[in-house]
Amino acid sequence: MTTLSNSDSDQIEMLKRMYPDVSRETIDSFSIYVDLVRKWQPAQNLIAPSTMGDIWLRHVADSIQIQKSLPSASQWIDFGSGAGFPGLITAILLKDKEGSLVNLVESNQRKASFLRTVARETGSRVKVHAGRIEAVTKDWETPIEGVSARALASLDMLCGFSSQFIERGATAVFHKGQDFRREIDEASQNWELDLVEKDSLVDPQSKVLLISKMTARQA
Repeated sequence: MTTLSNSDSDQIEMLKRMYPDVSRETIDSFSIYVDLVRKWQPAQNLIAPSTMGDIWLRHVADSIQIQKSLPSASQWIDFGSGAGFPGLITAILLKDKEGSLVNLVESNQRKASFLRTVARETGSRVKVHAGRIEAVTKDWETPIEGVSARALASLDMLCGFSSQFIERGATAVFHKGQDFRREIDEASQNWELDLVEKDSLVDPQSKVLLISKMTARQA
């Protein structure tokens, strides 16, 4: 593990204050993950370059909210995993929980390779599905308790991706930014939603949306 910069150290201290129950061992796994993001970033452009300096807060701390919003869930599916936020963060938080598994869906083969590398280096319980969401989830049979996605698509589109899982008892947990109200209104034209809004601990303009029931509206 590389030596932390002052900026990293400060951010980690803030993260610890936000999530006092996160263990030192988990922080160490996060550090391995962050190091790998920085190593792969020049070739893969995993995250926006402007956020690299704030990676611990903008990406790690922000992603922790997902698992903490649905702590009972052990079986997850994460759509459009990209660099692994929040799916890999969820997997690291759950890696000592017997029987847990996070399914990461990512169509970009190189990013899928990155996800596998992080899972291996951190000892996380992950299955990477290198394909498009529609193809991967068609005829899906494995039970899922939690569905996540971050900076992927509109809420309306995410509802389409996640409806089959919610119908079977899963809860979707989605990050949404300052336009969350408009996205909810647009999605509500096509879906009847049982939805809870939670304030983001990282960005006061953002929300974490929990959807436990969903019914398609008749055309």
